[in-house]
Amino acid sequence: MKSGHYAFTYEMEVRDYECDMQGIVNNSVYQNYLEHARHVYLKTVGIDFKEFTEQGINLVVVRAELDYKSPLQSGDRFMVGLTMVRESPLRFAFYQDILRLPDMKPAIKAKIIGTALNERGRPQIPAELDRLMQAGG
Repeated sequence: MKSGHYAFTYEMEVRDYECDMQGIVNNSVYQNYLEHARHVYLKTVGIDFKEFTEQGINLVVVRAELDYKSPLQSGDRFMVGLTMVRESPLRFAFYQDILRLPDMKPAIKAKIIGTALNERGRPQIPAELDRLMQAGG
């Protein structure tokens, strides 16, 4: 994905405590950035995790693929870009990039695969998510 081809973008800044002894963002922190951007995106399109949970619907990650390209450092501003696509009848994927600002240098390329579990713990995509993916989420 190239900048401008995302369904959603979100800007953030690296905080000191997210860095390891080498002075770069700890590898696990990138997953927090990616997750936060997914949650903000879903909320902006009317999907609320809390409401889903109250209805017995749980959105879960089943696979995470991250390619580390270039480290971020304390104070760096960055953008998380994402596009959500249907992977199969019961799975969806978020294709996400983390790009340092302002030069747009890639830090992470990720593919996060998820599903939704109904109140019986069985995979079932809710109608709201289905509509979003049909609209080109």
